[in-house]
Amino acid sequence: MLNMAEGLARLGALAASPVVASLGEAFATAGFELAVVGGPVRDALLGRLTNDLDFTTDARPDDILRIVKPLASAHWDIGRAFGTIGARVRGEQVEITTYRADSYDGVTRKPTVEFGDTLEDDLRRRDFTVNAMALRVPGPALVDPAGGVEDLVAGTLRTPVDPAVSFGDDPLRMLRAARFAAQLGFDPAPEVLEAVERLRETLVIVSPERIQGELVKLLQTDAPDRGIRILVETGLIELFLPEVPALRLEVDEHHHHKDVYEHSLTVLRQAIDLERERNPGAAPDVTLRLAALLHDIGKPATRKLEPAGGVSFHHHDVKGARMARKRLQALRFDGDTISSVTQLIEQHLRFFGYAEGAWTDSAVRRYVRDAGPELERLHILTRADVTTRNRRKAARLASAYDDIERRIAELAEQEELQAMRPELDGNRIQEILGIPPGPEVGQAYRFLLDVRLDEGVIGPEAAEQRLRAWWATRA
Repeated sequence: MLNMAEGLARLGALAASPVVASLGEAFATAGFELAVVGGPVRDALLGRLTNDLDFTTDARPDDILRIVKPLASAHWDIGRAFGTIGARVRGEQVEITTYRADSYDGVTRKPTVEFGDTLEDDLRRRDFTVNAMALRVPGPALVDPAGGVEDLVAGTLRTPVDPAVSFGDDPLRMLRAARFAAQLGFDPAPEVLEAVERLRETLVIVSPERIQGELVKLLQTDAPDRGIRILVETGLIELFLPEVPALRLEVDEHHHHKDVYEHSLTVLRQAIDLERERNPGAAPDVTLRLAALLHDIGKPATRKLEPAGGVSFHHHDVKGARMARKRLQALRFDGDTISSVTQLIEQHLRFFGYAEGAWTDSAVRRYVRDAGPELERLHILTRADVTTRNRRKAARLASAYDDIERRIAELAEQEELQAMRPELDGNRIQEILGIPPGPEVGQAYRFLLDVRLDEGVIGPEAAEQRLRAWWATRA
């Protein structure tokens, strides 16, 4: 609950901070207005940490640059065409933008850039009322023409103007509604949700890269499942990630199985909890969270209703990995993220065979080898994938995974498992077999790696004997 007295005190502290105070005085001395705007004001009122400072002013870009230069250790004007000048002042990065009064053509997201004359008009063109507040400096004075404070108190997301107009100007704001709902724990107003549902098809004018950026920001929040539910319920997610709503499989009275959609959101929440527990203080792991959300997307395509009343999803891990690769490529994710997510999806079922009976050391080695650098994420995803309400079963699976992690640690200590290599390298293989570089060297290398995985360290002499014997069988 927002405490206004405490919130106003925090605004006062923000205005008095060295960066804000020095910029406020400089602009006032030069005869211009200046205000901290948007997220920093909202977060100060809510008592949340703010990383970047955004300002708005009636000064034009050339004037901004002239005023900022004496105060800045660095400055850049890459956004000059849009009225934005960036700078580093007293060690903090700031952006200062001329008041805007843009118009949109409804065909693209690119506005016709028009500078405005008043702070109030600038604020009314912003996405949500809670982001449409400003703190005039050096005053200081809170400016809130759209009722953002009231919406902060109510925990409501509203647009400063009719949401149909706001989303018509910039359809990406519909995605931001879901992101801010997750980030702030707020509820979009009914008219906002209705507008998203009605205008969702307009998202097609937004580039995949921008959609990906908002999806990443949503997944970085503490409760992304809250935003995902909004995207699913309004149908907006159908435009860029239809595999998620497809998880809502129909369940009839004769063929029972888990609600895959709800299960996936639970796995996402549990993965986030484990991520924080195992890596405290680390940045949100978007790759892990994507894998948790998408790990079962292969189930709808592989579902089979069995005669006895059960339901099977054979090879949904492999199918899901392929589907995820295609979708993430369409959203322009980078190659490393795509590879990691698809690998995690494809391997997320591997552990469950261990719970049915202890693996040999060679099986554990293979598990680690196949996971490679994704091992820690695979640990988290596999543990998070246990959502059964059967406490005995959940305890048994947790105990089994505790055991496999213990064995991995022991083998790693004994054999430096993470850096496992055959005992003979490629050059030595060529010398022993008298062959040139080529595919046969790779086949021999893989044979020796299997020996190492199955039997551990046997020594170079024994490895050479085994290699010669293997090579003789090929003659």
